[in-house]
Amino acid sequence: MRIFTLTKARAAKLLAAPRGTDRAAGSVAARIVSDVRRRGDAALFAWTRRLDGVSLGPRSLWVSAAEMAQAAIRVDERFLEALAHAARNIRAVARRQLPKEWTIVTEPGVRVGQIVRPIQRIGCYIPGGRHSLVSTLLMTVIPAQEAGVREVVVTSPQPGDSLLAAASFLGVRHVARIGGAQAIAALAYGTQSISCVDKIFGPGNRYVAAAKRLVSADCAIDLLAGPTEAIVLSNDGDPRFIAADLLAQAEHDPGATVLFVTTSARLGKKVAGEIERQLTQLPRSNPAWRSLASLGAVLVASDIRGAIEFVNDFAPEHLTLAGSAGKFIDRIDSAASIFVGDASAQSFGDYMSGTNHTLPTNGAGRTRGGLSTADFVKCFSVQEVTAQGLAAMAAATQELAKAEGLLAHGLSVEVRK
Repeated sequence: MRIFTLTKARAAKLLAAPRGTDRAAGSVAARIVSDVRRRGDAALFAWTRRLDGVSLGPRSLWVSAAEMAQAAIRVDERFLEALAHAARNIRAVARRQLPKEWTIVTEPGVRVGQIVRPIQRIGCYIPGGRHSLVSTLLMTVIPAQEAGVREVVVTSPQPGDSLLAAASFLGVRHVARIGGAQAIAALAYGTQSISCVDKIFGPGNRYVAAAKRLVSADCAIDLLAGPTEAIVLSNDGDPRFIAADLLAQAEHDPGATVLFVTTSARLGKKVAGEIERQLTQLPRSNPAWRSLASLGAVLVASDIRGAIEFVNDFAPEHLTLAGSAGKFIDRIDSAASIFVGDASAQSFGDYMSGTNHTLPTNGAGRTRGGLSTADFVKCFSVQEVTAQGLAAMAAATQELAKAEGLLAHGLSVEVRK
């Protein structure tokens, strides 16, 4: 793993690098989305056959309840126990995140409040690839359930027993065997077999991300997540733990960015060496080999202020404050998910601790956090004005309307006097 001095020039170069921008994928996704939007099922099934080698029809598209129940029987009992454990924690966090309804009196005769209502119908995209991401099913379906979403539609290319068992465990009734940009298009615009949804959730490959960007003008999406990012900040952490966390995130994607930021050149060398040692335990097919070779680095800062400034500017998807670095948490302004202390493996956030692993990348952590139950609801404002409130606010409202040249606004108050 390469070791660099964290100069201003080095920081600027890293921050300016296009993280996740992919015009080629965008071009392909645009073609697929347009075709599915225009031809519906015919295009959906044609692209699935062409890209995934799977022939589907209106009936074979959907996984039956019996298939999900059978999958739950075939999986290992220890998997079901782990599933239940993770679900308990995720549900507890999701329940706590749910926005609350409230009412206040802003002045005599004026009552203002917030009403919270769930989104009615959502789509959860679950990546397939080498393995179906069961954890993503938990991270999207459970907050939806806690929010009170009426209908959840899950799509995943060639879902395996683990995913179907998890869907059965969660009580999911609609699972479609489709993936890629064609699945996003079907969820956004609908086909003869799939009704459109109000919002799409879940990460995916470069084509899925591009498709989500394309349909976002017509169908709400959760967030645009690019390749995984992980930073560990520490001056005295355990090199083994630091290396292990960086490797864990590096294996998500060949385009993953993994960085160790420190003021200790000595610790930086130890971490680099430990990464090389642990990497040899992974097969060459593991994406970590490629991501570490191209986007992995140790960055040695001259002081902790510069190190923290870089972390905040980068706004990483995952940030570990290893060793005694937890004391700097109050100085962290931008990071999607933070892990404090040596025992806080980033993998716990991916699966088990209860926080959501659907997280912003590409610097989006400067403006928002990870997925939460709040993303599955709508918060409406409501107001009730009595005669007393009308008398108190009328003159000021008319004055402001006059200043903006909106005469009818002023009249709507005048007629009520």
